[in-house]
Amino acid sequence: MTASWSTFKNKINQCLCPPGNGVFTVNTAKERKERLHNALFGQSHDIESLWQQSVEKLPESTNAVILGIASDCGGGILRGANWGPLFVRSTLLEQYPDLNAFDLGDVRVIPHLLHDKYLNEATIANCRKALYQDENSPFPVSPLTITEDVLHDFYAEFPKKGIFGIGGDHSVSYPLTKAYLQAKKKQGIRAAIIHFDAHTDLLVERLGIDLCFGSWCTHILDDLTDRRDLIQIGIRSSGKPKSHWESTFGVKQHWAHEVKEQGVEAIIAKIIKQLKDDKVDEVYVSFDIDALDETYASATGTPEPDGLSPNESMQILRAVAAQCPITGADMMEIAPFTDSTGLGEVSRDRTLAAGAEISAFLIEEMNK
Repeated sequence: MTASWSTFKNKINQCLCPPGNGVFTVNTAKERKERLHNALFGQSHDIESLWQQSVEKLPESTNAVILGIASDCGGGILRGANWGPLFVRSTLLEQYPDLNAFDLGDVRVIPHLLHDKYLNEATIANCRKALYQDENSPFPVSPLTITEDVLHDFYAEFPKKGIFGIGGDHSVSYPLTKAYLQAKKKQGIRAAIIHFDAHTDLLVERLGIDLCFGSWCTHILDDLTDRRDLIQIGIRSSGKPKSHWESTFGVKQHWAHEVKEQGVEAIIAKIIKQLKDDKVDEVYVSFDIDALDETYASATGTPEPDGLSPNESMQILRAVAAQCPITGADMMEIAPFTDSTGLGEVSRDRTLAAGAEISAFLIEEMNK
């Protein structure tokens, strides 16, 4: 065992927790957590110890490593995406039992916090006492800060592995993509972000807060080799036209109506041409479930009509994967208890099925 792995393993044991435990509860969803733990560990007791034993196997694990970030503090419309990691994992295990991925666990989440930079020293010390039983602990306390800190070490220790993040609201993609892009740059790899979403997420700030579900993309642009390496697909809910976003931020967008009007094959051709022309080496896919039409994905904070179908999304993803290795990905904004349709469990299960299909494909690609 190297000294760096020993140090990193200690950080994992401090800053993360067993899969499904990212939402801090006493009794809420207890049965669901127990079912997940039974599926992963064969029992529902002594889970902390079993999880820590499983972490020992990370160095020999699959390339695809699952990390849950059960935070929706960066959201702002309808909350509930903090339950995404528990429900998406359970759906993957039920519907894709042969899927091969190492589950690293969940980031430990204090649900009232977003990023440490918004906290004063006294609050950080008090939260360190709550999380780590040590107010002088060196570890961060907010979910976005913990995620980025852990992943910088993860990529330094395991440069060939990739994280499949399960959120959580889309602010969670800020640390996921930032750590990924910085690691790839250090390796001399040009990486692009393929971002599926109904919204641009290119605000500079929202109500004075710079990091949130509607602004995370803006704050990773400088980590890209070129800003056009942020390719956005499925946009359709925006107060400004496509020309504004592309000219202001230098990104490339393919709006949902263009997919419908031009056909998915024409959009695929444009995306693949850009990846080839720009000599992109690897791709990270960030998938907000609201990229899909609300018919397929209504259990989310901001369901939108006139979106992509699961089939269109999968066609695009297969084409991208055939051109560039997918070495990182995430699934965001699935809020299982949120229902704008009145259909209840039908809405939830349909959304989870669509998200699981896409997630399983991305994990499989990351393992290649």
